[in-house]
Amino acid sequence: MMYHLKAILISSVFLILVNFAYSQELGFEEYNPISTLVIPGKEIKTAKFPFIDVHSHQRDMSVEALTALVKDMDAMNEAIMVNLSGRSGESLKEKVDNINKSYPNRFVVFANVDFEGAKDLQWGKKAAAQLELDIKNGAKGLKIFKSLGLRNKDADGNRLAIDDYRLDPIWEKCAEMGVPVLIHAADPKSFWDEMNAENERWLELKTHPRRKRSATDPAPFEQIIQEQHNVFKKHPKTKFINAHMGWHANNLEKLGELLDAMPNMNVGISAVIAELGRQPQHARAFFIKYQDRILFGKDSWKPEEFPTYFRVLESNDEYFPYYKKYHAFWAMYGLDLPDDVLKKVYYKNALNLIPGLDKSLFQE
Repeated sequence: MMYHLKAILISSVFLILVNFAYSQELGFEEYNPISTLVIPGKEIKTAKFPFIDVHSHQRDMSVEALTALVKDMDAMNEAIMVNLSGRSGESLKEKVDNINKSYPNRFVVFANVDFEGAKDLQWGKKAAAQLELDIKNGAKGLKIFKSLGLRNKDADGNRLAIDDYRLDPIWEKCAEMGVPVLIHAADPKSFWDEMNAENERWLELKTHPRRKRSATDPAPFEQIIQEQHNVFKKHPKTKFINAHMGWHANNLEKLGELLDAMPNMNVGISAVIAELGRQPQHARAFFIKYQDRILFGKDSWKPEEFPTYFRVLESNDEYFPYYKKYHAFWAMYGLDLPDDVLKKVYYKNALNLIPGLDKSLFQE
């Protein structure tokens, strides 16, 4: 009997030591504590005002797909979705036709340009002519993917810079047609920084190693961003929406300087809500100051993630979780934006920039 008790005791001690040793070796990826903080606040599943998501991507825009999307949109008070993946030509026309047959006031599409193999100024004029046709066929704007500046090459196999003169006819055509350009340039600056213990995006770079960049892959961050700004300045009559707040949501003072210097630049908040939610006082002041230049957008279509956006923008809640650890391992705080500012961010600024939207979907 005594032998069995000793065996059980030794076994229990061994298990405790093993569990203790394991706990000491827990990696950052696995460490995900549940907060014990008990404070007021709750999830916001429906936006306070109808909103326009200016940054969505939908490959399937069949009537059946649109019907399913509207159900999710209605549940969160989304009035209009802007599908930035409209493509061009017949593909775009088919999407617009499906929208017109089913939900003509709930969806719009932006056209896309294939920049691969740009050759000369005549190439740019031809691309602009196709864009004009796409706009006449129902596109409400132009979306530029980050491949321009990162991956696209010209006819000679060289990296195609965002500010390449051969693309000027495209920006000019958007000004002529009165449609905005929503442009995504580069990636977060941290993707170019050393991947070490000081890099906030270390976990993202570990889990998504292809996102790591360098000064020669394909160019420095600062160079690509400057190319984008060069275009904004060279084409002051073209309206630009800088996606992801131009990757300056972590430096709102700098972003404010850029907005001051380029009156035709606006910013969308897609995929950077985590940056805003960790600086509630500074971000709130920024939103109030630049309330006419900020647009709501989400990017990836995951309805379960929208409540974090609503809660950051609308509430004064403290220390609530973000939904994707590799983007943000910190907690969120609400900005508690005034209603008049919320309305501008949610829909009024988009109504001013994107032509032909149904204003009757929104309250004054």
